[in-house]
Amino acid sequence: MKKIFKIYVLPVVMLLLATGCKKSFDELSVNNNKPNNVPASLLFNGILNNMAELPDGQKEIYSQYYLYNYDYYGNNRYDFDGGDDYYTTLKNVVDMEKKASETGGAAINPYEALGKFFKAYLFSKMSLEMGDIPMTEALKGLVNLEPKYDTQKAVMLQSLLWLDSANDDLAQLIAKPNDFGTGAGAVLTNDIYYNNDLTKWQKAVNALQIRLLLQLSKKTADADLKVTTRFATIINTPAKYPLMTGTSDNLQYVFVSPNNYYPMNPNNFGQSGSRKNTSATYISLLTKLKDPRVFVTAEPARDLVDNAKQSPTDFASFVGADAGLDLGVMYNNAGLQKYSFINRRYFYSTYTGEPSVQIGYPELVFNIAEGISRGWAAGANAETYYQAGIKASMATYGIPETGIFLAHFYRPGSTDVKNAANYDDYSVTANFANYYNQAVVKYTADAAGITHILEQKYIALFRHSGLESYFTYRRTGVPVFTTGPGTGNGSRIATRFKYPSAERNSNAKNYQAALASQFGGNDDINGVMWILK
Repeated sequence: MKKIFKIYVLPVVMLLLATGCKKSFDELSVNNNKPNNVPASLLFNGILNNMAELPDGQKEIYSQYYLYNYDYYGNNRYDFDGGDDYYTTLKNVVDMEKKASETGGAAINPYEALGKFFKAYLFSKMSLEMGDIPMTEALKGLVNLEPKYDTQKAVMLQSLLWLDSANDDLAQLIAKPNDFGTGAGAVLTNDIYYNNDLTKWQKAVNALQIRLLLQLSKKTADADLKVTTRFATIINTPAKYPLMTGTSDNLQYVFVSPNNYYPMNPNNFGQSGSRKNTSATYISLLTKLKDPRVFVTAEPARDLVDNAKQSPTDFASFVGADAGLDLGVMYNNAGLQKYSFINRRYFYSTYTGEPSVQIGYPELVFNIAEGISRGWAAGANAETYYQAGIKASMATYGIPETGIFLAHFYRPGSTDVKNAANYDDYSVTANFANYYNQAVVKYTADAAGITHILEQKYIALFRHSGLESYFTYRRTGVPVFTTGPGTGNGSRIATRFKYPSAERNSNAKNYQAALASQFGGNDDINGVMWILK
């Protein structure tokens, strides 16, 4: 006998439908699997990650440190497309400031102070890449979907003002940490750079202002910017404007294993280890100066060592490729081991590599030395800062001022970059006094001295700080970048990036007006922006 089960579902379904219909559209559109109330500290952490410019990318190609020799992976052409778009990150900066205020932060609080730093850092960087950019009317959301462009001068002036204000706010927070609110919005957390140390952040703020002042070296006559006055004030009043005193103050991105590998590591060595080689712009400068850093950052050209029987520690054994070479020629020469490859022990043998410096002490002291040499701060000693920069840079590579260090060169035919047994070790003698007293290195109070400062800054920024070396070359012509078929753009070094495609599509009227006022109506990568005139 069959049993018949009656299932009554209609009332239940109706009840659920009736209950669901009572929810508003806003309630129904909420995704409960995603956070909808992000604290300031989490936004802060995201901003720190987004601002980082890491090695092994196109920006070090544009600075002629390192070159592609195989077009499947990339090329060395200066056919610039759109510049960096940091507006989403800047929106998070605004939200961070708002959340800090809502959760106990007073009018002055750590997130508000560093928000000014982030705005100066990101807006100035976009402007240095492209020229005039939306700033004053940007970040308004639906209130203004078509923001007008601010002039590059306005962007740089506002950035300097933000940095001055950030320095003042941080000074107050450091002096009286308990006087500016209570709760989460009043306490800095989640800091991957400085472990929430506001004293180090204050130094980074002032190092950035020095960097921007040097980028404005052609605008010292501008009465609004007050470039030389600002520079001298920072240098001469360290109590008000504390500065970095060593590499321990570097604003740097540290790689962590196993979830945040250095871009070049044992896992990708087999794929990319021979697809790039060093550039003559970098290597030739080191060999001209007989600079011991070449033994740490590069390896000798194996053709010269194995076939021509040159010593692997002879400076003449290190050869970089001309960036202007046709890529087919470079690829053939690289296959014949005629170029120096990047040092495998230093860059490929671990998963954490070296920290990626965003704003560092060596750059700061070279910038100070340049400013003093240009006459911006009377009474200060450019040579002292210059020497400090060289010594600090060498020390980061483990090179002593006087003594012996080991150079490690990868043995041909080896297959494991992690294994120390696969490297040949050579003793190299370092002597700072001998190095420094060379005519091509020693500081002199003239144009040649400024060139020496700029060359040493270029060496110190190898693989660090994004486009800073390109910006310095563009401003000064030092060091000399090479061009040719391989660099494209009619054998010219492009002077700017185009605007992002979103501007052409969604802000067309203001985009066209900005082009008309700057570059004759063309989004020209060879156009000369205001800061370079």
